Formats: sequence, C-alpha cells, structure tokens
Amino acid sequence: MNAQSTDTGQQWVRVWFGQHVLADYAAEPAVADRYADAMRQRFMGLRVTSEPLPDNESEAAPLPSERMWEMTAV
Repeated sequence: MNAQSTDTGQQWVRVWFGQHVLADYAAEPAVADRYADAMRQRFMGLRVTSEPLPDNESEAAPLPSERMWEMTAV
C-alpha cells in the first residue's frame, strides 16, 4: 500500500494464480468477507487475499471493449 493512500472503509478481495490476479472485488467488509470465503471454497488451491481498499483504487477499471471470444447463439 502506498504511503499516500488512505483507507476507504471497503475491503479489496483478490484471487491469485501465482502472480496473476484472476478476480478482484471491492465491497464493505461484511460482504467482502463472505465473497472471500466463497472464493476460498471455489478455488481451494489458490491464494485469496482481503485487504483494505486503498483510496487510489476506489474506481473500478472499465472492462475492455474488445471481445475475448466470438459470441454465438445456440
């Protein structure tokens, strides 16, 4: 955490595969704890962290505009 950042009152939950973040989620502490518990059960072999959300991370990054795969109807 950066020395200039402050606590936003939210928790930042991340699921890690090695050095890569597979999922991240920010919410109030009670909801974040439930999410972290659910992620630990779903991804038992992966590291799940829950830390205070720094002030500079309070805005979620927008989703990429490009598609990762083609959309098909069944």
